[in-house]
Amino acid sequence: MQIVCALYHFTRFTDPASLKLPLLEVCNANSIKGSLLLAKEGINGTIAGSRAGIDAVLAYIRGLPGCADLEWKESYAEEPPFGRMKVKLKREIVTMGVPHVDPKARVGHYVEAKDWNALISAPDVAIIDTRNDYEVAIGTFAGAVDPLTKSFREFPAWWEENKHRFHNKRIAMFCTGGIRCEKSTNFLLSQGIDDVFHLKGGILKYLEEVPEDQSLWKGECFVFDGRVSVGHGLKPGDNESCGACRRAVTPKDRAHPDYEKGVCCPACVNDYSAEDRARFRERQKQMDLAAARGETHLGA
Repeated sequence: MQIVCALYHFTRFTDPASLKLPLLEVCNANSIKGSLLLAKEGINGTIAGSRAGIDAVLAYIRGLPGCADLEWKESYAEEPPFGRMKVKLKREIVTMGVPHVDPKARVGHYVEAKDWNALISAPDVAIIDTRNDYEVAIGTFAGAVDPLTKSFREFPAWWEENKHRFHNKRIAMFCTGGIRCEKSTNFLLSQGIDDVFHLKGGILKYLEEVPEDQSLWKGECFVFDGRVSVGHGLKPGDNESCGACRRAVTPKDRAHPDYEKGVCCPACVNDYSAEDRARFRERQKQMDLAAARGETHLGA
């Protein structure tokens, strides 16, 4: 059993490059795998491993400048959800591309998971899903607006084009773990929208705490690890990852004539060249051979 730990924290790192190697060494020393991003605005990522290993890495991160009050969310996986450990330097820990956005200055009103249903059921509230289109495709809250963005960087332009739709509405925003809403609510506040709310801890906290028979969530929640998606109680879902485009592939998709394991899915069947397809097939062949030997191929 692996503990999967999703975390983010906005703080000021004057020299994030100096933090990269020591953080990677701590993760490797504790057999932790996953992906962590470092930027001048903070840290973000998901890691997995043993209880002792996760605790050691979290203790190290809490010792970094400004990270003493770090929060994180835990779930579980039967199999290791990552093949390796990566620590990357980025311009932003979640890329919005708007220079003046600063979650440390001001964000929207946090709403606890237990109070979320009441808020989004109010007639004067508009619910906006800030995630990318491929994430929304497998699950979202009933009645939520899908901006159909392919990346978070597209959200500011979408808002500018659609803000007229939300006149005299309170805005409730949500994302997977909460990090995108830290920026999107700060952005809306800068645009003069005062009644902005966001789901504290994101969808993951909601699925963890709200009983399924009381839930307004429909479908599964996309996650950026080997589980692909989780459902209520953060149990691994029924989706797999397309070997080409990395979108979630549902059981229905896998029965479609355009699906070929590791090579394409109905959503990307026309998106790659014959050379790409040949490369994907060879990668899948090597993965299958590794699995037959009881090994994990790094392309998985």
